[in-house]
Amino acid sequence: MRVRIRLMKPWLFIMPALLIYLTVIFVPSLYTLYLSFFNWNGVAPTKQFVGFRNYADLIFRDSVFLKALANNILWTIGSLTIIMGIGLMLALLLNKKIKGRIVFRGIFYFPFVLSGVIVATIWTWMYNPMQGFVNKLLESIGLENWALAWLAEPKIALYAVFVAAIWHGVGQPLVLFLAGLQTIPQDPYEAAVIDGAKPYQMFWNISLPLLRETFVIVVAITMVSSMKVYDIVYAMTGGGPAESTHVLASWMYFQTFKFANIGIGSAISMFLIFITMIVIIPYVYYTTKKSHV
Repeated sequence: MRVRIRLMKPWLFIMPALLIYLTVIFVPSLYTLYLSFFNWNGVAPTKQFVGFRNYADLIFRDSVFLKALANNILWTIGSLTIIMGIGLMLALLLNKKIKGRIVFRGIFYFPFVLSGVIVATIWTWMYNPMQGFVNKLLESIGLENWALAWLAEPKIALYAVFVAAIWHGVGQPLVLFLAGLQTIPQDPYEAAVIDGAKPYQMFWNISLPLLRETFVIVVAITMVSSMKVYDIVYAMTGGGPAESTHVLASWMYFQTFKFANIGIGSAISMFLIFITMIVIIPYVYYTTKKSHV
C-alpha cells in the first residue's frame, strides 16, 4: 500500500498541470482537427463532411492563404536576423560596465512589456500620413518626398508593421542573451586579452560558442512567436491594404469569425501547427543533441 502511494505521488503533482493541458490545449486541438474535415458555418445543426477538400482549397485556390504563408516566412526570417541581431548587439553592449546600463536595460526591455495592441496603436499614430511622427521627421530633415501613407501602400505596409514589431520584440532576445552572457566566466576573456585577441575574435571564439544553449532557446521562441504573430498585424492593418499584410493567424480569424468558414479556419490552424512543428521539433532536437556531444 505504501509503495503504491509512493508511486502515485508524482502523478498527483503532475495532475493539475496535465488536466489544464488536456482541457485547454490538447482536446481543443483535436476538435479543431476534426472540424477541418467539414464544411460548417458554426451555427447550422449539421456539418457536411468534405475530407481534405478544405486543405486542397487553401493550397490551390486561396491566393490570400499563400500570401499569408509567404508573409509568415518573411516575418520569421526578419525576426531571426534583425530582431535577434539587434537583441544580441544590445546585450553585448549592455553587458559592459558602462554608466547607466541598468537604466538602458529597462528602456530597451520596456516595449516588450506592452501588449501588441498598445504597440500597434502607438505606431499607427506615428505612421499617420498627415500628423504622424515618421512623416513629420522626414519633412523636418528635407525628405518630404519620402513621406508616405505607410499603412496604405500594399508593397510596404507589411514592412512598416514589422518595424513596429522590432521596437516591440527586441527586448526579449536582449534579456535572454544578456542572461547568457552573464553566465560566462571572465577567465577566457582575460586570457584572450593577454594573448592580444581583438574584440571580434573574443566574440567569435568565446562568446558565441558559450551562448549555444541560449541561442537554442532564443531561436525556438522567436520562430514560434513569428509563426503565430497576429495581434500587431490585425490592430495596425486588419490584413490590408488589399489583403497584403495577412498572416496565417489573421487569415484564420477572418475565415472563422468573419466569413463563418469554420472548416477553412480550422484547416488554416492545422497548417499553422504543422508548419511550426516541422520547423521547431527538428531544430530543437538537432541543436540540443549537438550541444551535449
